[in-house]
This record gives sequence, structure tokens and C-alpha cells, in this order.
Amino acid sequence: MNPKEVKKEKKKWWRYVLYFIYGWVGSFVGIVFLVEKSGNNNATPDASQIWGGYIFITILALILVPLIDLIAIKDFGIKVKAYFRRFLFPLYFFPIKIITYSIYYLILTLIKFFISILKILWDFIRFPFISLKNFLKSLFIAILVAYMLASLFVNLDYIRNNYGWYNKFFSCAFNGKVGINDKIKKSVVRVVGEDSEGSGFFVQPDEILTNFHVIANEPSPKIIFPDGSFIVPKRIIGNKDRDLAIIFTEKEYPDMVLDIYSGDDLTLYQNEAFFATGYPMGTDLLGGSTQLRGNFMDDKTVANYQFIQTNISLAQGMSGGPLTDLCGTVMGVNTMGIGGISLFVPINKDLMQSANFTDKDVEKIQVNPNGSPEDVVTSFYVYLKARKMEDAFNLLSQKYLQNTNFTEWNSRFSNVIDVDVISTSKYENTADTVFIKFMTQNWTNNEVELHYYEGAWKTISENGVNKMLQSDIQEVNNPDPSWFNPPLN
Repeated sequence: MNPKEVKKEKKKWWRYVLYFIYGWVGSFVGIVFLVEKSGNNNATPDASQIWGGYIFITILALILVPLIDLIAIKDFGIKVKAYFRRFLFPLYFFPIKIITYSIYYLILTLIKFFISILKILWDFIRFPFISLKNFLKSLFIAILVAYMLASLFVNLDYIRNNYGWYNKFFSCAFNGKVGINDKIKKSVVRVVGEDSEGSGFFVQPDEILTNFHVIANEPSPKIIFPDGSFIVPKRIIGNKDRDLAIIFTEKEYPDMVLDIYSGDDLTLYQNEAFFATGYPMGTDLLGGSTQLRGNFMDDKTVANYQFIQTNISLAQGMSGGPLTDLCGTVMGVNTMGIGGISLFVPINKDLMQSANFTDKDVEKIQVNPNGSPEDVVTSFYVYLKARKMEDAFNLLSQKYLQNTNFTEWNSRFSNVIDVDVISTSKYENTADTVFIKFMTQNWTNNEVELHYYEGAWKTISENGVNKMLQSDIQEVNNPDPSWFNPPLN
């Protein structure tokens, strides 16, 4: 072979290599993009399907090689122009040419493709044997291609194990949801009751979703935001059997609403990554919300209800928080965990509309503000607990109100998030004075402080209704266990 032929062969070889790499990579990206957009994620592909996909991509790339080579011809434009001139003129032959040209060029194209592929394969086979230099080049390229394929398999395996197959990865990237977990951590709130603490998150601008067991036995849980401010619910509805509850707020918080999975059925993959967000240990642990990462393990059924099982180790206080995928979509609600295994209630938008939420099992505020002096005093502190400040203020007598107004009086309790009445009794056999023991939880500098009080409230009858006249309440420091016992009759 003379030097010119060798040089020509060299250029042809490298052109084919580049065309093949471009075609292979382009085909792979195109196929993955189409799969992601089609949402075809009903089952995790097995090994045979993966290898079949790679073989298909390789064949597609080999078909693209001669096509790209044909387009690269310098006089391609001239040939196309001449082709259309022959095809269109004379016009009276045009209908016949549509049929004959279509059949002729289809057969010709297939034959040329087949011949071109055979030539390319022959060039690939004989190129290493032309010279020692070509053999070394071929060996280097083979090692490079093997390394590229091995790296590709490793990356694809990582994507499959961490994103729930390729469509999840590309969905996150295409929709700009990388780093969405930082927003989620700032959107989860604390839900603090008398006997339990948990977490919650907004599913609507004025609706917070949490577990029912978080608000059970608590008529007015406090909603504490990441910035330290807190509010009380407008109303609460729930479904005790599904362990879900919705807390309605007076104001709307559209910036804190999280995206909920909108599909009919949850399709999860083995080892798919999830994040559970909440406040472990409740108000005993200061700071923002905590986000734990884990992987999907299995679907479980408890009492005829489906749960998502992961290897995330949920801590007390995280119940009611969101379980999100890597795209930031809420797939479930933190529910229970033990020994490094946790269960989550799966949710979607249809479930939220059909879960039969009612207030039947929700704890109600029960007071008797028009009853005896003990009833009035108890009602006053129950109203404080529920942050029904106007109702509590209305239980104060006119004489008491001569020395204060609502704004000043309300400011005394601005950081009180809970009040628990320990006991009430008549004071020294009087008819109008009540002895009371109670404790408060105060939210100060983003942590809970417990305070204990005891003392007497004197009442007065105004227009036949008992009102609170004068108090002598003292704080009790470090009360012993007997202090919490009810008084003896």
C-alpha cells in the first residue's frame, strides 16, 4: 500500500471512529430522554433488558455512521438539488415518480446502508493488521472503549440505585430540582402538644399535614415555624385509622407548600433513595429540622393499610414530617420507626381528597365558663392553653380590668405555648376562692422552658356569672413528685 493510500485509510478510520462515538453517545442520550418523557417506569429493567438496550444503541450508532458519512460529502447539496429537479419535473410524471422513486430509493438506501456497514466492519477488522503502528492504535482504542464502557456501567448503576432508575435522575435535572432538600428542611414545622411532639408540612397554603397520633388528645397543638414563631390551629380534621391529620391555619403560607406525588399508584424501586425530614427529640433538641437519608426496602401492610418501609432510623419527634424522593416530591409521611427500620404512610393528591377526614376523633376543648368558681378558673387556663385569648380575657371581672387592657394583658402570655392544670380545689373552705396548681411551657430563644405555679384566684359574681377578680399566684421552683398529686378530699 503506497503512502497516499495509507494516509487516506488513516483519515477514513478516524472519521468512522468519531462518527461511531458521536452516534453511540447521541443515541444513548436520546433514548434515555424519550424514556424519561414517556414515564415508562412500571418495572425495573433486568440485566437482559439492559444489555438489549446497549446492543440496540450500538446498532443504531452503526446505522448513523454511513448516514453521517453521506451527509459529509462536499457535493451533497448539489446532489440533493439535482434529485428534486428530476423528481418534480416534468410535473405530469410526478404522481408516478412518488411511487417509483419511493420504492427505488428505499431499496437503494437499504442496499447502500448494508454495503457501507460491511465496508466499515471490514475496515475495522483489517485496520489493525495493516501495520504495527495500526495494531498499537487499535489496542489503545480498545482499552479506551473498554474503560469508557466500564465507567458508563458504574455510573448507570449508581443512578439506578440512588435515583430509582434513569427517569428519576433526568427528571430532577431537567426540572431544576437539584438541591431541593434545603427548601424542604426550611418548610417543615414543629407540632407541639401536651403529651406528644412531632412534625408537619404544608400541603396547601393553609393546610398542614401530620400524623393523627401527634395531635391525639390535644385540642390545640402549637405550630412552631423554623424562624421560632408559633401559631395555633384554626381547626383540625383527621383520619385516625390512616394516622393522618390536617391542621388548618388562619393565614396562608404559599412559599412553604411542598409538592405531593400526583400519580395513581406509587412505583418505587429497590434501594431508591429517600429523605425523611423532621425534628428528632422534639423541642428537647434545639436547631432546625433534621434530614435523614435512606433507601426503599419494601411495601408493608398493617391492618389492611399500605406502608412504605425504608432503612431510615426515625427518631421520636419526626412523626408527621415528609418522606421525599431526590426530586423533592413528597411520597409519604413519617409514621413509626424501630431498630433502623421505619414505616411511612404513602400519600398522593387523590388520597388527600378521598381519605375521609373528619373531626370525629379529634380532641375538643371542653370548658364550662358559666359554672362554679372552679369551672371558671379551669376554663381560664384551658383558654390560655388553646390561645383563645379573647375568651380568657372575657372571664376577667370589671374590677380586674380597671388596671389593664387586652393588649397589655395578652403580652404577658406571648411566649406561652402550653398550659396544663394539675389540680383545682376550694381554698380554705371558701366559696368564692379557688386554689390551683398548673404548669406552663414557654417558648424562649427557640427552646421550651417549664414553669410551675400555685396559688389562689378569688372570683366574683357579675350579673349572675362568676368572674375572676384577684389572684395570688406564685412560681414553684423544682417541685417534688408529691406536688403533682391531686389534693386529698
